[in-house]
Amino acid sequence: MSGLTSLEHDLLGAVEGAPILARTLDWAAINSGTANLDGLARMAATLADAFAQLPGELRLVDPAPVEKVDGLGSLREEPHGQHLVLSVRPQADRRVILTGHMDTVYSREHPFQACDWIDQTTLRGPGTADMKGGLALMLAGLVAYETATPTLGYDVLINSDEETGSLSSAALIAQLAAGKIAALTYEPALPDGGMARARPGSGNYAAVIRGRSAHAGRNPQDGRNAIVAAGDLAMRLAAAVRDGLTINPARIEGGGPNNTVPDLAILHFNLRPRTPELAAEAQGLVDQIVANIGAKHDVQIHIHGHVSRPPKPISPGTQSLYNLVGTAAADLGQPMTWKDTGGVCDGNNIAACGVPVLDTMGALGGAIHSPDEFLLVPSLADRARLTALVMHRLDRNGVPA
Repeated sequence: MSGLTSLEHDLLGAVEGAPILARTLDWAAINSGTANLDGLARMAATLADAFAQLPGELRLVDPAPVEKVDGLGSLREEPHGQHLVLSVRPQADRRVILTGHMDTVYSREHPFQACDWIDQTTLRGPGTADMKGGLALMLAGLVAYETATPTLGYDVLINSDEETGSLSSAALIAQLAAGKIAALTYEPALPDGGMARARPGSGNYAAVIRGRSAHAGRNPQDGRNAIVAAGDLAMRLAAAVRDGLTINPARIEGGGPNNTVPDLAILHFNLRPRTPELAAEAQGLVDQIVANIGAKHDVQIHIHGHVSRPPKPISPGTQSLYNLVGTAAADLGQPMTWKDTGGVCDGNNIAACGVPVLDTMGALGGAIHSPDEFLLVPSLADRARLTALVMHRLDRNGVPA
């Protein structure tokens, strides 16, 4: 490993792979699907015990209220788990934020609940890459960093709702990100070590369509078919896709007996703009399409949702952070590649606060959000060393101009 000082060599020597793997296996065995409140509570308590070895104040923060459209087209509060926050050296002149999430996409009822080995270095398991392994290596990297007389302050945020858009933690993310010189987020990197650069924004929407019921045989002309209007709306939204903007109609709820004109439908769709300008344009586009469909079918349409993940372009400060991390990785013999991605994460929210963020600091793996999710085990120690080295260099030098 070239380019390292003797102090950095000593710091990296504190990282051992076996304890990181053991934690990853233990944490992956806890089902913490976003809706599994009992599992999230158990996960939060387990993480709190583990992260307590770091200095600072650790607390669990209640989720902010979040409303969701139910199957009847009404708003109801959606429960979420608590979020974990650790604040270290809060009075330091320079501070960073490190973020991850404890929730996974695998529900309590999902068949994918256990880990198994694909080969000697590849572990398949729920949340192993996304991101129980990332949390374990983040902790190991911070423990190693703390051995080198640190002065940098930092907050660790591990939220419980990232997989569903971080709606109950968005305000907390913004609060903790404010004033930070840099941010590291522990989403998984690609199997080849590839790191995400720019990301689009994302918003989840529900269009509640209310028509008028009527007998399907006796007087259908008196009805206003909400299902037909929903289908038309879905087609119009899908056709509005353009360069830098995707709209994905995902699900239609509603309807009723075959002999009744349905008076309620709910269209769920996702919108992803590549730039802030496209995000504003897309909102106007949706409003226009909704108004046209409402008039055409004589139905009432109410839209719930917004772009909750702003687009993440690459600012000069972000590029400087990428350069710092890329150099550190090269010094560790971990060459990186960089590419723009269509996915979104809490890095989007942090970037919107004007903070440089690198959001794929986690383990190497793939097939996430599927029963084939896997983790490349050697990357646990490698990425923990990268965390320790990056934190040390941020401490000594900050983010280069």
